[in-house]
Amino acid sequence: MIQVQLNERNYEYDIHSLVKAFFPKEEVQVSAEVKVLAEPPSFFMEIIYGHEPDEILIRLNGEKQRQIPVEYKDRPETKNRLKQALYETLSAYTKVMLPWGTLTGIRPTKIPMAFLQKGKSEDWIRRYMKEMYFASEEKIGLCLEVAKREAALLKRLDYQKGYSLYLGIPFCPSTCLYCSFTSYPLGVWESQVEEYLKALEQEILFTADIYREKKLNTVYIGGGTPTTLTPKQLDWLLTRVEETFSFDHLLEYTVEAGRPDSITEEKLEVLRQHGISRISINPQTMKQATLDLIGRRHTVEQTVESFRLARKMGFDNINMDLIVGLPEEDLSDVSRTMEQIKALEPDSLTVHSLAIKRASRLRMNWEAYEDLSMVNTWEIIRLTAQAAREMRLSPYYLYRQKNMAGNFENVGYAREGAEGLYNILIMEEVQTIVACGAGSISKRVYPDGRIERCENVKDVALYIQKIDEMIERKRKLLTDF
Repeated sequence: MIQVQLNERNYEYDIHSLVKAFFPKEEVQVSAEVKVLAEPPSFFMEIIYGHEPDEILIRLNGEKQRQIPVEYKDRPETKNRLKQALYETLSAYTKVMLPWGTLTGIRPTKIPMAFLQKGKSEDWIRRYMKEMYFASEEKIGLCLEVAKREAALLKRLDYQKGYSLYLGIPFCPSTCLYCSFTSYPLGVWESQVEEYLKALEQEILFTADIYREKKLNTVYIGGGTPTTLTPKQLDWLLTRVEETFSFDHLLEYTVEAGRPDSITEEKLEVLRQHGISRISINPQTMKQATLDLIGRRHTVEQTVESFRLARKMGFDNINMDLIVGLPEEDLSDVSRTMEQIKALEPDSLTVHSLAIKRASRLRMNWEAYEDLSMVNTWEIIRLTAQAAREMRLSPYYLYRQKNMAGNFENVGYAREGAEGLYNILIMEEVQTIVACGAGSISKRVYPDGRIERCENVKDVALYIQKIDEMIERKRKLLTDF
């Protein structure tokens, strides 16, 4: 247990995120309330605001570490100075330097993107990110490369009159060990799929009506696993989308086929007939023992067969997702996976660093898995980046999550012309995204940059029951009256 005691509530989230980055396997408690623990913490820190009128005091295990001069009225500057001091204190204590320094947000590319738009030079941005956030040169370079590529791609979009559409299919063949997304095993919920699709249709019809004067730029059908639907159900859904929306301004139409054990020739044929421009076939790893351990009920051979079948049928923009830091995998395992992926030559590749989410089976049953080795290192990250470049794939989007293995990031690589525009939009938050389906979150982006959200309930049965309420939430978000 790591305990951080505050004398008043301030910056708890940022403190927790940074401390957790240094102690990823420990439970971290940050609180302004005095709590008596059953056992003494292995690490105890105090943060005292107002120790002097314009200072913050940090004590480590009862000993004073540093006093930080601050101007409390300037909250952003106060937060940055506190995080810098925390980083230096924790780095000295643990002898660890984090790849992203003090950066704990999920969208680091927003920083260089904003400065590039203001005309700042790359050298200036590099110095700023090094001095302000203590980020490594390698991550600053990655961030800049992605930001420049994103900026070029986003020029194709109409922010004011355009929008994107997400449709969620929350069913999977099985639930993966690390998963916390809204997904339900199809075997349990199969009898309610038709009812779910009818409720989803109501949201689709509402969205098309309320945004009839807008330009639809991208459509992303995700989940879960959309290809858990039968060919007939998949055809019905895609037909309803085509009949309901104008595709005159559509730049990208993605279906996340996802799990190889849900893909059939008949389903791929349905996708081809409906003009789907981009699909994902996601192995996560090409090590069979790991697939079995994490609950992926498919084989490595099924991944290869599904990919080759899709290529044979004419799909020329196929993404593959991988996860590094999975249980019991090391550098040699990742290397073998990358060699097999290189042989398939996908058009884009997303490399995720394992994030242990609170709602996942891995976290909820931690005692059963805590002895498993889960390792992510600079060597692994560099190996995947090098393999992507050898496939002529360059980074085009990245994001971070809490509790990521090795405190690294998720990176999307793509050949030129095969980038996922929706992926960039969901990260950069520059265009309204209307999301339909259980557990989905709609985001409205206003001309002044302000963002408002509304969420659908996660439970499938409750979503079906409360579909009128979900639509009313959208009405309040998307209308100006």
